[in-house]
Amino acid sequence: MNCIIFEDRTVSKLYPIVLGRPAYAILCGSYRLAELALSQFAACRGIVRHHLTSLQQQSFPELHETQLAADQPTLILNASLVPSVSNLRQITQWAAETQAGLIQHEGRLVAALLPPEARIPTHKSNYDEFLTFVQNLTQSGDLPICTLKLNLFEYSHDVVHFNEAIINENLEARLKTGRYQEVRDGLFVAGDVRLGENLAIDATSGPILLEEGTSVGPFCFLRGPAYLGKNVKVIEHSAIKDAVSLGHTTKIGGEVEATVIEPYSNKQHHGFLGHSYLGSWINLGAGTSNSDLKNTYGTVNMEYPTGRVATKMQFVGSIFGDYSKTAINTGIFTGKTIGVCSMLYGFVTTNVPSFVNYARLFGQVTELPPDVMISTQQRMFARRNVPQTDCDIQLIHNMYLLTQEERHLTGEPLVF
Repeated sequence: MNCIIFEDRTVSKLYPIVLGRPAYAILCGSYRLAELALSQFAACRGIVRHHLTSLQQQSFPELHETQLAADQPTLILNASLVPSVSNLRQITQWAAETQAGLIQHEGRLVAALLPPEARIPTHKSNYDEFLTFVQNLTQSGDLPICTLKLNLFEYSHDVVHFNEAIINENLEARLKTGRYQEVRDGLFVAGDVRLGENLAIDATSGPILLEEGTSVGPFCFLRGPAYLGKNVKVIEHSAIKDAVSLGHTTKIGGEVEATVIEPYSNKQHHGFLGHSYLGSWINLGAGTSNSDLKNTYGTVNMEYPTGRVATKMQFVGSIFGDYSKTAINTGIFTGKTIGVCSMLYGFVTTNVPSFVNYARLFGQVTELPPDVMISTQQRMFARRNVPQTDCDIQLIHNMYLLTQEERHLTGEPLVF
C-alpha cells in the first residue's frame, strides 16, 4: 500500500513547533509519524509547506518525490496525526477492510483511502495543488465517510499531553521488536550503552528504553516510562522521570519530567524542566527552570497567535521553537511559548516572539537579525560535526520572514 503524508492549512496552529519542521517529524511518545509510516507502508511520500520542501529533501529523502506503486491503493494521512501505535493500527485495519473512504474530524481530513485507479497528483505537484486535491476529495461526496475517531495534534500543548498518554503503548511496541535487552528490572537497552554506578531505577509505571550510544552518569534517577534515543548523554546526578522522550544526540542534566526534547538540544546543567517541549538545537543555560503548575492549581490557558486556548491541563510548561537559547538562571512562567531563534534572559513572564533578545526584566526586547542566527548555527553545527548546508541557512531566512508580523504584534518595545 502507498502512503502520502500531507500537512494541511491547520498545521500552523502547531506554532512554534512546526516553523522549522514538518508536522510528521514531531517526536511524541518515542516515535514520529514519518517513522511509523515508513515502517508500515511500501512507498511513502511527504507533502509539506513551501518553505520546508528543501528541508524534506535533505532530512527526509525517503519521503521526497517518491514514486508510488501504480497497482496499489493509496492511503492519505494528515501529518498532524498523533504518532501512536494504536492510531496506525486502527487506520491500517480500516484500510484492509474497505476499498475507499474518508476519515474526518470537524471537517478536517484525517485519512483517505483511494483505490489503485484513482488519479492522484504526481510528485511534481506543489503544496497548494495537493491541498486543492484534498479539498475536492472532502467536498465531492463520492467517498463514504468513516466514523473512526483518531487523535490529532491541534495545538502545541497537545504534544505534551499525548506524549504522556501514548508513551507506554509505544514503548511496549518497541520492546516487541526484540531489539532490546533487559539489563535491570524495567531497564532495556539496544546495543552498547554506558551506565554509571549507583543508578536508581523505577519502572513501576512503565519501562525505560535506551538506544545505542547512550550514556548515563553515576548517581542518576530514572523513572519510567522514558525513552532515550541514540547517543543521548545524561549528566551525573540527573533525574529523568514520568514520560520523557529524548531525541538522539541530546545532553541532559538536572530534573526533567514529562517532556519531549528533539535531537541536538542541550539541557546539560541543574534546573527543572517539566511538561514541556523543546525543539532542536536549543541550549538551556545553567539554572534555567520552568514552571509547569499555576499557583492556583487551576488548568492552564495558552496564548497563541490565533488566540487564547483552554488546554484543560493542570500541568503545562514551556513550548520552545528550534534554535532558541536561555542564559543562566532564566526562569520561565507557566504555559509560555518561545519562538524560534530567540535568546532569553532573566524572568520570562510572557510569550516570546521569534528572533528576539528577550530581556523584559531589564526593560528591553531587541530584534535578532537572521545573520546572527546563521553564524550561531554554523558554530553549533561544527561542535557536533554536522555540516551547515545552504538549506539550513535558507531555513533561517524563511523562518525570519514568516515571523515578521509576530514581532510587531507583541506590544513589546522592540529595538532594531
